[in-house]
Amino acid sequence: MVCEALSLTIPFFTNLASKDAKLATNRYNLCRSTPRIRCSSSSAEGPVTADKLENDYALTGTAYDFERGTISITRESLSSPKKVILVRHGLSTWNEEGRVQGSSNLSVLTEAGVKQAERCRYAPAKMHFDKCFSSPISRAKTTAEVLWQGREEPLVFLDSLKEAHLFFLEGMKNVDAKVIYPKEYITWREDPANFYVNGVYPLRRLWATARDAWREILFTPGESFLVVTHKSIVRALICTALGLPPERFRSIDVNNGGISTFVFNKRGEAMLKSLNMTAHMYSDHVYLS
Repeated sequence: MVCEALSLTIPFFTNLASKDAKLATNRYNLCRSTPRIRCSSSSAEGPVTADKLENDYALTGTAYDFERGTISITRESLSSPKKVILVRHGLSTWNEEGRVQGSSNLSVLTEAGVKQAERCRYAPAKMHFDKCFSSPISRAKTTAEVLWQGREEPLVFLDSLKEAHLFFLEGMKNVDAKVIYPKEYITWREDPANFYVNGVYPLRRLWATARDAWREILFTPGESFLVVTHKSIVRALICTALGLPPERFRSIDVNNGGISTFVFNKRGEAMLKSLNMTAHMYSDHVYLS
C-alpha cells in the first residue's frame, strides 16, 4: 500500500475591510496548509490483484487483511474450497426418555426419529455431495443410512465423530443423575469444560477429537460433504472451526435433525453460513445451497 501527504486548500470569500485583510490572509494560509493523507492499493510491484490477495492475505469470502479474524482448522492448504453440511441425528429412545446418552450405543432412533431423518434426506435434495461421513454409533448411523440411501458412494464411518464419553452418567435419567451425582451432574450441565472423571476431561478431549474429524473430512478428495453425528460433537465441530474454546460449548444449541452449513477456503479457514436450520422439520422446505 502506498500513502502520500497532500494539502487541503479551502479559499475564503470575504467582504472584510482592508484593515482585516492581514487576518484573512493568515486564515487562508492556515487552511491551505492543512495536511491530509491519501492511500492507494498500489505498490511498487503494481496493483493488488486477486492472485496477490490469495497469496498475501488471509481470505474468507470477501474479507481480507483482517489480522486474527480467522483461523485455519487444518493448518495446511486444501486442494480446493470445501462445503460441509452438519446434521444431528433424529430423535432417539434416550432423547425421548430424558437420559444422558454420551457414547453409549444402546439408544436407537424412534419412529419419530426415522421420520425426522427422512425429512433431513429431502431437505438438501438439490445439493450434490461427494461423500457422507457418520458416527458409527447406532442413532447417527441409522440417520445417515436414511439420508444416504440410493447413493453409489459408501458411507464413511469415523470414530472421531463419536459422541463424548460421559462415564457413569451414561444411561441415567437426568433427574436421577442430578440426585445421585449432584456435583458431577451440575458441573456437566453448568461448567462442562471443567467436568472431569478420574482426571479425564471429556469436553476437552472432545475438542481434540473434533479437530481430528475436521482434518479427516477436509483432506478427503471432493468439495461437498455431508456429516451426520451427535449434539455434543456437532457443537465441538462448530466451535473448533470458529476458534471458540470449550467454555463456549453451551453457547450453541442443535436440535434433532438440525442442519448447519460451513464453507472452507483453501487455507482451511471456516465461514459459518447457517446454524441449526430446522424449517424442514415442520414443512417441505428444501435448501438450495
